[in-house]
Amino acid sequence: MNKLFTINKKAGVLFYIVIDTFLVGIGMGVPFFCILLGFPVGWYLAERSVLSGKNSKDILSLILKYSIYTSLFTFMWMLLIWGPVSMMLLDPGADFANFGIPMILYDPTISFVGWIILMVFISPFLQLLTTIFASNVTLWRISKK
Repeated sequence: MNKLFTINKKAGVLFYIVIDTFLVGIGMGVPFFCILLGFPVGWYLAERSVLSGKNSKDILSLILKYSIYTSLFTFMWMLLIWGPVSMMLLDPGADFANFGIPMILYDPTISFVGWIILMVFISPFLQLLTTIFASNVTLWRISKK
């Protein structure tokens, strides 16, 4: 068995927490790198699940469960970062145009709401999708061997 896959579960979770936190910091609150982290995490989950010798139904349910856990951790970070910022919506004098977010929609307030939704909800979901996609591609590649 490969030495990479002999990491115990607690060490793996701690390693993921440190890496995900680091990538949230590198992205300065924008989880782009966390979304990309879904690819190696998905590969690792699939490889480790296959090496455990479980049947395909158990492997797929484990992959889904751990993918949800990883995206929930990123979701938690996004809530901590962007939750307090979203309170600007309650301030009638808030200057959304000069806040520093891209004006992706035509109105600064609507763009701000869209940005918060993108950061808090859509980005962790994209991380979930990349993790599941990478896991399925890895399982497909393993089944070809």
